[in-house]
Amino acid sequence: MSEHAPTLPVTLTAPAKLTLSLRVTGRRDDGFHLLDAEMVTLDLCDTLEVAEGDGLDIVDGSSGAAHEVEADDDNLVRRALALVGRRAHVRLHKRIPAGAGLGGGSADAAAVLRWARFDDLEAAADLGADVPFCLVGGRARVRGIGEVVEPLPVEVRTLTLWTPPFGCSTPAVYRAWDDLGGPRGEHGNDLEPAALVVEPRLAAWRERLAEVTGQRPRLAGSGSTWFVDGDHPGDGRVVVHTV
Repeated sequence: MSEHAPTLPVTLTAPAKLTLSLRVTGRRDDGFHLLDAEMVTLDLCDTLEVAEGDGLDIVDGSSGAAHEVEADDDNLVRRALALVGRRAHVRLHKRIPAGAGLGGGSADAAAVLRWARFDDLEAAADLGADVPFCLVGGRARVRGIGEVVEPLPVEVRTLTLWTPPFGCSTPAVYRAWDDLGGPRGEHGNDLEPAALVVEPRLAAWRERLAEVTGQRPRLAGSGSTWFVDGDHPGDGRVVVHTV
């Protein structure tokens, strides 16, 4: 952290991330998996109202939220504040579905880190593998356990997301990936076979999205969101753009 954060109150924007491709390249001795992924920032955003005080209120306005976000000390907003040594009262307006593989909690944490002018990507990775990318944003190749972020030229794309009303536990998906012997995903995401084992209901949602778009959907990270290229609104689907 190079200097103190700006004076409060302030409103922060926390854009979602989408993992376009993900390869698992190894596993460290401490159990963390090594990745080689392409990630992009989306125009789907949470908003954080940060004021003097101490506490966290959550207003959930997301569509297709996979599970409820807890406002306890394990929340990534609270952990990010602790990392930068700040106290604040945060009112978090959720639009990014929780537990959906879109980096909602990581985006919220990264917004706090940017506000505090904190740019240590290795320390940010201690909060979560997606936090360093969310801190940098744009389009990037992400490696290591998430702390190596190499910016790439931004490509403007329109994508359609479809999030089921259930989430996928990222630790459970990685455990399943290990148990399956480290499969390679045929559609650019090595975690997809494991996610389908952890949450078999994903397959039906993939097929429904394929039927209405004529494309083979891809899984966002460890799930549970499926996405396709192009503009396909309706029936709970969300059209987004890369930024």
